Amino acid sequence: MSDQLQTKKLGDPNVADVILGQSPPSSTYNDKSDGLPFFQGKADFGLLYPVPRMWCNSGQKFAKRGDILMSVRAPVGDVNIATDKCVIGRGVAAIRASSNIDPWFLYFALLHSKPTLEARATGSTFASVNKATLHDLEIPFVTRNEQTVIGSLLKQLILKIEQENHSLDTTTSLKQATMRKLFTRGLYGEAQKETEIGLMPESWGIDILGSRHNVVSGGTPSRNNPSYWTGGTIPWVKTTEVNYRTITATEEHITPQGLENSAAKMLPVGTLMMAMYGQGVTRGKVAILGIEAACNQACAAITPKDDVILPRYLYHFLSWRYEAIRSLAHGGQQQNLNLEIVRDLSVVFPKSKKEQEEIVTILDAFDCKIALHKQKRAVLEELFKSLLHKLMTGEIHVSELNLAALSPNEATV
Repeated sequence: MSDQLQTKKLGDPNVADVILGQSPPSSTYNDKSDGLPFFQGKADFGLLYPVPRMWCNSGQKFAKRGDILMSVRAPVGDVNIATDKCVIGRGVAAIRASSNIDPWFLYFALLHSKPTLEARATGSTFASVNKATLHDLEIPFVTRNEQTVIGSLLKQLILKIEQENHSLDTTTSLKQATMRKLFTRGLYGEAQKETEIGLMPESWGIDILGSRHNVVSGGTPSRNNPSYWTGGTIPWVKTTEVNYRTITATEEHITPQGLENSAAKMLPVGTLMMAMYGQGVTRGKVAILGIEAACNQACAAITPKDDVILPRYLYHFLSWRYEAIRSLAHGGQQQNLNLEIVRDLSVVFPKSKKEQEEIVTILDAFDCKIALHKQKRAVLEELFKSLLHKLMTGEIHVSELNLAALSPNEATV
């Protein structure tokens, strides 16, 4: 923190009142909206405001509307704003700003303090911070006018990020609904027929993926041989990079020697990739190669044998079938797909290339809009992160900022 920036402790009466939560008896809370919202920790937090999952009709510790809610127990330091009176459990502290400090400024000061609190947390099983630790936390303290400007600016950035999140969710949901309609009804409102994977337009064809596509996996050059990796120039795709996008760069590269002495093989631009392994949501995702590359053994590389099914049509169709494809995985502790499963996937498709192309055009437009929202969100998040750090450490002063982008209404809380 800058030497020029004054600080005060959070427990100073001129800064805030700190109220630690206390868990009520389990018999007093419910999921039926009976009583006040009951917040127990980070799991209840949203981007700015908590989302009730439980309610309590006999709480012992409460937060008021506008109080800052802080997670004080595994994880430590996350913050939200209470939208109304609520019950707080022992995983939450309510921090009530004094009349001398702008509540939104205090909120962002606490958000910036998360790494400090994490470092001071104690406990072998669940890291936590106590009231003394919170009271001793140093908070930057500038003039009230400066607090208001800083709080308002950072709040507007958060709200813009939230807006992009909402737009992204809406566009993604609309794309899902559109895919469901396109792949079951087509574009021309024709009669439907029942197939092994559900309804499809009567004139469409159905085939297994492997009958019209080559499906192979890659390999991993030995990590024990530096000549296979050091100075490598051949892009090498891992499952974590197969994530509904065009792959134009990879984290790792292999050498020609690594390619020659492993099961890895060069794949042409336009190859459709599917992640066969992976915990969480990775398994079953697809992507398209925008570069020549090799891949590891956990990826299936799919290339057409003929021109009956357009590659981008297949990409969108497999994206739509994501959940169904994931359900086919088998194995022991880690459920995986394999080449046989991928080759045996059923694919429905318009026999008309024109209809395939029109479907691709519609869904590509959704993808472009989704990518734009993600890009805008990433830019806003980076700007917020940078400004939060610089304003809370005194690296920059509010007088140095150009606030012309804020309307008069946005300049105040």
